[in-house]
Amino acid sequence: RRSVRRFTDEPIPEAVVQECLDLALLAPNSSNLQMWNFYRVVNPDKRVQLAKACMNQGAARTAAELIVCTGNTRNWKQHSRDVLKQWPGEKIPKVVKQYYGGLTTFMYGTVPMDFLGLGARTKKAVRDAIGLIYPMMRNPNSEAELQLWAAKSVALACENLMLGFRAHGFDTCPMEGFDEARVRKICGYGKGEFTVMVIGAGRRHEKG
Repeated sequence: RRSVRRFTDEPIPEAVVQECLDLALLAPNSSNLQMWNFYRVVNPDKRVQLAKACMNQGAARTAAELIVCTGNTRNWKQHSRDVLKQWPGEKIPKVVKQYYGGLTTFMYGTVPMDFLGLGARTKKAVRDAIGLIYPMMRNPNSEAELQLWAAKSVALACENLMLGFRAHGFDTCPMEGFDEARVRKICGYGKGEFTVMVIGAGRRHEKG
């Protein structure tokens, strides 16, 4: 695939869009915690606003579809419970119960914010101490590290989404040039969620 900067006015069939979104949701991700959300912006007024928030790039102005891809540093809690609730079969393996029932809280739970960052430092010290004896994941410990952790999985899902469109003969452009505050307001998401990229998709223009 290539990043295409300009698209024709041909719409993408609804079935294709839905299939590509489904493919994105099947992407590999950390512990299957699926720390992402995808906002398909279809309201005409909001699409104009979103294109402007993306610095009026040609890829945003001419795209048949605009999809905002976000990371979420909070939804892992509910998703941990969902894994246990939806586990196939009557008996959940002990190691699965231990991991999703408690270990994810230690691994990904945020520590209270304080002026000196002592909470994050304490958590890091505990991990480092365990690491002296056993191999140990040393992060995430802070909100910034949680965002990095989530963004890795979101990026994998974005690649699935873009490859899905290409397989159907359409092209995409992943955009990082955007006004985060404006994109957040347009899509309506709040605390714990952040924009990873905005993807424009459509039929490739000959000058794209």
